[in-house]
Amino acid sequence: MMMRAEIGQNSKQIKAKRDLSVKALVLSGGAGTRLRPITHTSAKQLVPVANKPVLFYGLEAIAEAGISEVGIIVGDTADEIREAVGDGSRFGIDVTYIPQEAPLGLAHAVLVAQEFLGDDDFVMYLGDNFIVGGITGLVEEFRAERPDAQILLTKVPDPTAFGVAELDGDGRVVGLEEKPKQPKSDLALVGVYLFTAAIHEGVRSVEPSWRGELEITHAIQWLIDHERDVRSTVISGYWKDTGNVTDMLEVNRSVLETVQPLNAGTVDEDSEIIGRVRIEEGARVSGSRIVGPAIVGAGSVVDNAYIGPFTSVSEDCRIEDSEIEYSIVLRGSSVTGVRRVEASLIGRDVEVTPAPRNPKAHRLVLGDHSKVQISS
Repeated sequence: MMMRAEIGQNSKQIKAKRDLSVKALVLSGGAGTRLRPITHTSAKQLVPVANKPVLFYGLEAIAEAGISEVGIIVGDTADEIREAVGDGSRFGIDVTYIPQEAPLGLAHAVLVAQEFLGDDDFVMYLGDNFIVGGITGLVEEFRAERPDAQILLTKVPDPTAFGVAELDGDGRVVGLEEKPKQPKSDLALVGVYLFTAAIHEGVRSVEPSWRGELEITHAIQWLIDHERDVRSTVISGYWKDTGNVTDMLEVNRSVLETVQPLNAGTVDEDSEIIGRVRIEEGARVSGSRIVGPAIVGAGSVVDNAYIGPFTSVSEDCRIEDSEIEYSIVLRGSSVTGVRRVEASLIGRDVEVTPAPRNPKAHRLVLGDHSKVQISS
């Protein structure tokens, strides 16, 4: 029979485990080359989906998981990130900014954050990733079990673009490889990792990869090679790395699926609003048709236009005598007199207008015995 003192001691240990401090390390320092030219003038983590920066969704998920101490890794766009996030109080978190002189890899980010992290457990969250449903369940599981590392995996059609995990027959992680030319599985690492302080020895032990970066996959592999407890969770829910335009538009579509109808602006009698459309304060819609899910941002004007499903128009934009669908329009831009725009990401303060009406002609260089069909 267990003695009462032992029961009390076990209860204290369980409570201590639950009360263990978990911090968050959010990476927002990358250059965003796949989203250029948008990211020449804006941080990729601040490009909005459904009129809210991608980074904000991650910070909200971290706060919902009960994590309050958050370190944000920043680089060349540090000032913009600081201005947008502030001290974190709007999200219910306390933010510490951690400079990284260059994007030298995820493991390097852990190295430069050592002083902030100390010996606490932490979640590492890539600021341009989007996960439906948040991370609360994952953090609770980690707090209860405390493996040395917990990684998220999901099946992808092209594993060569990601870090890839190899599992054994029991589902244990036996190997990791960064952007392999010949992947051993189709399980890619999602941009959320959970670590105990054991990872610090791993990141100090790895050498730069062929890309010149300190890879977090190598540090986790070091844990595996040293028989540390590395676990994985395969998620079937929605996840996207919003590093390119196609994925950004897809995330925008996914978020707009949940938008609640709102009319806080002005819509005249000649306009038609169909489905779940959010018209924010100060927006004006006249002589137009909007089919949801869609958002028209504060102060924007929609005049004699069509806005189709899965379109986010940010604040202070103008859509006039035009059609636009499945697109994102950022702050202060205008689309005027354009017959059709779709599957597009339009940056801030952009003007889209018709091209000059030049004579139409086909210029051909054809080989012998060719057959050509021209639609005139």
